[in-house]
Order: sequence, then C-alpha cells, then structure tokens
Amino acid sequence: MKPPVIFVTGTDTGAGKTVFAAHLVQHLRHQGCRVVGLKPLCSGRRDDARLLRAAAGKVLSLDEVNPWHFRAPLAPLLAARKESRRVQLSQVVKHVRTVSQRYEWVVVEGAGGLLSPLGEDFDSRDLIVALQALPVVVCPNRLGAVNQARLVLDALPVRARTQARVVLMSPPRSHPATRSNARLLAEFFATDRICEFPWLGKESQSSTHLRPRPANQVARVLGRWFSP
Repeated sequence: MKPPVIFVTGTDTGAGKTVFAAHLVQHLRHQGCRVVGLKPLCSGRRDDARLLRAAAGKVLSLDEVNPWHFRAPLAPLLAARKESRRVQLSQVVKHVRTVSQRYEWVVVEGAGGLLSPLGEDFDSRDLIVALQALPVVVCPNRLGAVNQARLVLDALPVRARTQARVVLMSPPRSHPATRSNARLLAEFFATDRICEFPWLGKESQSSTHLRPRPANQVARVLGRWFSP
C-alpha cells in the first residue's frame, strides 16, 4: 500500500527539501503516475512552489500548489502576521486532502525545519500527524548530519518515526563525514530507510531547471513506497 501523502521535511531551511521533492514528483510522473507536489505555505519568493509545479507538468495552478504565500522572508507564521493574516491547521489539511482526491500521489513539502512554525499553533510535525503522512527527512550530508537527523527523528511521534525515511543530500565537495554519515546513522536507524542523494549541480537548485535523474536514484530511497 502507498501512503496517502508523502511529506518532505528537513533538518533546517535550505536542506534540499525542494530539490528532492521535485525530483520525486518528476520520477513518479515519468512512471505514468498522476502526481502533484504541494508547498502549502511559503514566505518570500515562490521558487520552491514553481519548481514543484513544473515537476508535475503544471497540472495545478501556482495558487493551488501554494495557497498561502506571504511576502516577508520570515517563518510563515511571522510573515502571515505581518500581513494580518492567520492560517489554521484545519485549512491546510483540508486543502491537501481535497487535492489528494484527484491524484494518486501527493508530495507535500514543508517550510523550514520540522518544528519551524507554519501557522497558528502548528508546524510540519502537526501536519504529518494530521495527514497521516509518510515523513521524509532531508538533511545536508555534511559534518553534524547524524546529530541533526537523529534530533528530527526523535521529535517525530513514534508511529511517524517508525515509517520515516532519511535522505542525505550530497554537497558539491565531498568531506570525510559525507562518506561516513550513512554508515554511522545506520547504527541508530534502519539502513534500508537511509539514502544518499547525489549532488545535481548548481543549476538544479533554481526554479527554472530540473535535471532528469535515472529512475533508480529516486526509487531506491523508499523502495516499494515509491513504486507505482
């Protein structure tokens, strides 16, 4: 059985969530699946939402991919308050569930790290629980990654933690820690739920370019969970 929603969260902002989520959406689309990517809340620029929209073939409008956008480059909660706006957990859950009725796969990207405030009294952890989503924790594969990944995993509720996957995003230049993090993390977390995602090139970080990847480089992350 596939999860109703795949939720891509991270150890911090800039961890590589959008790059991974967009390539996952693209992979499933190329496998013939009806798939969309959502970035329900974002603040500042909307590049992440645009990249997710493009990965799915622009089957949704930008405002459907990203219903709550705020101008200030702050945590969405603070950015919304600067505009005298409030976002409730129930609103976001309703939107994701409405979209999920039309597609086989829904990949949701959070904003910032797992506990970054998104709206009034909720964060990505609350969304994962409310949506009963499969969590994917994205972490830069650098010195300190094992600690960061374990902190996020420990912050997840037990049920979500037992299903979670970890994606270590490779940096442009390798480091001794980059080559050993996956092995070390496997001493605390199931090996088959850890994946090292390759560096894709600087241009793949933009909202206008998504480099195609061999299917197995994404499919291996969650195995049967990401199989059509």
